[in-house]
Amino acid sequence: MLSAVLNSERAVKMSLAIIRAFVKLREMIASHTELAHRFKRVEMVQKRDGSTIQWLAEEIEDLKALPEPPPKRRIGF
Repeated sequence: MLSAVLNSERAVKMSLAIIRAFVKLREMIASHTELAHRFKRVEMVQKRDGSTIQWLAEEIEDLKALPEPPPKRRIGF
C-alpha cells in the first residue's frame, strides 16, 4: 500500500510488480479451475468407457472359454 502512496520511481516499479503478481496469480487460479473441469470430464468419460471395456472383457472371456465336448457315442452294441 505504501508503494501506491509514494511518488518515487522505485515505488511506482514496486506497485507495478505487485499488480503483475496479482494478475499472474489470478491467471493461475483460472487455469487450475479449467484444469479441474477438464479432469472431471475425463473422469466421467473414463467411468462410462471403463464399464463398457469391462463388459467387453467379460464377453471376450466368455467367448474364449471352450465349449464342453459333446458326449461320445458308443459304436456298436
